[in-house]
Amino acid sequence: MERGEGDDEDRSHLGFAIESKMKEKKRILFLCTGNSARSQMAEGLMNVLGEGQWEVRSAGIFPSYVHPLAIRVMEEIGIDISQQTSKSMDQFLGEEFDDIITLCDHAAMACPHFPGQGNRIHWSFEDPASAIGTIEERLVVFRRVRDEIKAKIEDFLKTQPHE
Repeated sequence: MERGEGDDEDRSHLGFAIESKMKEKKRILFLCTGNSARSQMAEGLMNVLGEGQWEVRSAGIFPSYVHPLAIRVMEEIGIDISQQTSKSMDQFLGEEFDDIITLCDHAAMACPHFPGQGNRIHWSFEDPASAIGTIEERLVVFRRVRDEIKAKIEDFLKTQPHE
């Protein structure tokens, strides 16, 4: 089959469509105090539940480390967050997000102005990192908070327009 004159135009349009689709990814930022448990689990869950339609970030007011029990309970549901790192919200101050979701009251009060604002949403969850007791007792709290965050993200995604 010979190449027609419109082929280049068709291909360039296809390239534009792919590029345009990539640019359409919504940006979301999950914030909590330490970026060690709640926001890390939210980032991992949104990456999976959002099916690649979201550019997901998480950060903390006082970043620390990714809590080993958060890694463990996410692993239990097949989500690996072991390569995620604890990040300061300061590194995202110059960026725009479609949605900024605070996951604790402290982050909601301390959350700075982000350019473009986006939708400010607050979901208050218990801090599983502050749970006391045996490892098993603490895992119960981490699992409950993980499941609560998962349910909130699923509800949130149901309200979003589909491509």
